[in-house]
Amino acid sequence: MDAETLAARLTLTDEGLIPAIVQQHDSGEVLMMAWMTPETLAETIALGQTVFWSRSRGERWHKGATSGNTQDVRSIHLDCDGDVLLIEVDQGPDGVACHTGARTCFTPLVDVQPRS
Repeated sequence: MDAETLAARLTLTDEGLIPAIVQQHDSGEVLMMAWMTPETLAETIALGQTVFWSRSRGERWHKGATSGNTQDVRSIHLDCDGDVLLIEVDQGPDGVACHTGARTCFTPLVDVQPRS
């Protein structure tokens, strides 16, 4: 699916954004969540690397452009409501997703035991 067709299926926030969950393609590890616009999504598709929208800076953000921790896109999925993207990437074995220098932005806080 091309960027224009995909953009037509998006349900954006009032700010014109869509959340994107980024996942390591081969392990399923959830790396980060970021925001995209239809334009950064199109750029991601054309470039083959993730490009997001920084709400704090109010500008586009090519992940890894300054740090070298780029994410090579393998596939892009749209959920059934059209309001969340799942982007499968190859971040590489030593790449980091988080601005803190951690591989993933997610830290376990609570382990819930299954009920028997």
